[in-house]
Amino acid sequence: MTSLKSEKVFRDPILGFIHVDNSVILDLINSHEMQRLRRIKHLGVANLVFHGGEQSRFQHSLGVYEISRRMIDALDHNKQLFNEKKWEHQNDLLVQAAALLHDVGHGAYSHTFEHLFNTVHEQFTQKIITDPSTEVNAILRRVSKDFPAKVAAVIGKTYPDKRVVQLISSQLDADRMDYLLRDAYYTGAEYGRYDIERILRLIRPVKDGFAFDIAGVHSIEDYVISRYQMYLQVYFHPVSRGMEVVLENLLMRAQELFDQNPDNPIFFQLLKPIFSLKNKIDVQDYIALDDSVFNTAFNIWQNADDPVLADLAKRFLDRKPLKSMVLNAQTKPLLADIKQKIVALGFDPKYYTGENDATDLPYESYSPKTGEEGIKFVYPNGEQAELSQLSPLVAAINGKESIDRRFFFPRELLADKEVNDLYLKYKKTY
Repeated sequence: MTSLKSEKVFRDPILGFIHVDNSVILDLINSHEMQRLRRIKHLGVANLVFHGGEQSRFQHSLGVYEISRRMIDALDHNKQLFNEKKWEHQNDLLVQAAALLHDVGHGAYSHTFEHLFNTVHEQFTQKIITDPSTEVNAILRRVSKDFPAKVAAVIGKTYPDKRVVQLISSQLDADRMDYLLRDAYYTGAEYGRYDIERILRLIRPVKDGFAFDIAGVHSIEDYVISRYQMYLQVYFHPVSRGMEVVLENLLMRAQELFDQNPDNPIFFQLLKPIFSLKNKIDVQDYIALDDSVFNTAFNIWQNADDPVLADLAKRFLDRKPLKSMVLNAQTKPLLADIKQKIVALGFDPKYYTGENDATDLPYESYSPKTGEEGIKFVYPNGEQAELSQLSPLVAAINGKESIDRRFFFPRELLADKEVNDLYLKYKKTY
């Protein structure tokens, strides 16, 4: 590793200080592709519900790097306590680089962008890392010619050393540990808080990954339940999803207009590649897009000649979410009648309704799909046990998918008493 003459320190409201003592990491932080993440909100449109949720993907990425660094230090410090394979320090920079860059391929407005334009941020992350035209790639190649491919393999979960992958992507990894604390802090929600220092203190290296001292069961139980609650209370919030549907329908209408006339002046140059090429977009054209580019477009579009585009753009900018009700066996047969009422009000259901599923699997003791195992604990005699075997709380949610299906519609429809009564009855899941 190439050490800096003096350590660089970033102040952070979640982790206190983020320490950088390697020139490769510092140069990656200062790269064009990483600085772009300052202009992409970590929570997408959730800041329109939780007004403090303005944190960026850049902040989160630095946090994931710092937690991975602390995990490595803890694994190294605790290796003597068990007769297991020690942590190999030649992997330190690989882990830290992958942690820092794990979100570098996120698109504007995150997951809404992916859904509409058929992009996958993990794939674009790997493209940015391996494409010779990027600053990130040039910096990584200073380590070795094959280093970009190694970093991409960690993010793609194909790197042969499971422990390296698990630190970045598992049921208790640096990514999840940071976003829970960071999102809880910025949204003002208490659900995501847990004792990270205790967890790091109890991490242990084992043969095929890492585990935790048996004394840490309750701390990690709290982490899993915190994540479960954050999804139900913050990430599944129906109002932010109502804004996502507005955004999705807005971009869908824009795509239709672009297909009709790509030379329409409402589509300035930065937008044209994504509307014309979608998932085949060039890496450099993709990197040029961020939240601010689309916000500029929305400001232009609210004065567009097309009434649907103009209205949806204004609704998004002025925070006018669609209302919603739970979509279940009782409400689904009513949708056709509701859509007729929407048409009677002068709205096209194609652009002013939406069905949205929010899903999460809070914990899984074993995944047949990926072969990934749950969180392991180590007894003093070296025997191991899995978390759901030790925690009745975790056992209760083990393997059980959290899901919230909703139908979204214009708030103007609530003037209809029948619809308003349905809304009041079914606006909550329980």
